[in-house]
Amino acid sequence: MASISRRKFLQITSAASVAAAAGSLPTLSRAAAPVALRFSSSMVADQNASHYVWYQNFAASLKANVGDAIRVDFFPNNQLGNESDVAQQVKIGSIDMMVTGASIWATLAPEIGMLDMGYLFDSFAHAEKVLDGHVGAALSKSLQDRSGCQILTWTSQFGARNVFTKKPVQSLAQFKGTKLRVLPTPAFIETFKAMGAVPTPIPFGELYMAAQTGVVDGLEHDSATVLSGKFYEVVKSCWKTQHNFSPLVVVIGKRSMDKIPAELRPGFMKAIQDASLKQRPIADDKVIQAEQALKARGMTFYPMASAERDAVRHQLQSTIYQNFAKQYPATAPLFSEIAAARG
Repeated sequence: MASISRRKFLQITSAASVAAAAGSLPTLSRAAAPVALRFSSSMVADQNASHYVWYQNFAASLKANVGDAIRVDFFPNNQLGNESDVAQQVKIGSIDMMVTGASIWATLAPEIGMLDMGYLFDSFAHAEKVLDGHVGAALSKSLQDRSGCQILTWTSQFGARNVFTKKPVQSLAQFKGTKLRVLPTPAFIETFKAMGAVPTPIPFGELYMAAQTGVVDGLEHDSATVLSGKFYEVVKSCWKTQHNFSPLVVVIGKRSMDKIPAELRPGFMKAIQDASLKQRPIADDKVIQAEQALKARGMTFYPMASAERDAVRHQLQSTIYQNFAKQYPATAPLFSEIAAARG
């Protein structure tokens, strides 16, 4: 029998190893790598942050539905950039998902800007009623047609947006001339101009310092965010204007949605829906808890007079609502649907 040289033996075993690594040995199976998604939030990872609570419920439901087949890495507190930049990155697919207020998406689909109009909704129940129906579907389609990004869900922030200032404000007369940080969208800016303030757009990540140093006299946000962001350290008064019941949205880019295999999508979407259904009753409780916690930290709350609230809403309806509907005609019937659902 001819002997095999050491050199020949090494050549044979090396070839076998390469063949096995290449998958030519059918008995070896390989587990599929999990789909990895990067998920951005501007808020801190805190139980009073609506973004984080939604994410926690989503992650738990996703694990129950698809196991480890989809991995979602959560990046809170603007770790991946400010919201405007992140929205653009979600569009191109360099960041997969984003949880935020609806406002920032008006930069890609201007029609969504209607949701920023002051006094458009009377409550979150009112907002949910219309956004769960035709109005929400129409706005979602607008974003998808314009950017490829998909709104996966509409749900609740932790309370209506109110005005928080260093000095007490209890009326429109006292509010006049106040330098107020607002979201960088036309609807927010025009709403507060109509109320007599000086709206000042500032990125959320720079807001604490702006209020602390006097760049602005105050801000408008929900009580839970004021609590989680420790803004109560720099503002001490809340005027309960309840000017905006801003919905929470979760958005995914087209490229990122395409990364999720068809067989995993039902479980993924069920996790989205489960998290949003859990969020709404939690939001109601968080409003009460946040206001109590802020009062304990020295915050004073003042209601907005109903007559002033009605006067501002009627003014906005005859000005910026009408102007917006003329500029974006597709929103005209949506304004009517929202008004019809009131009460």
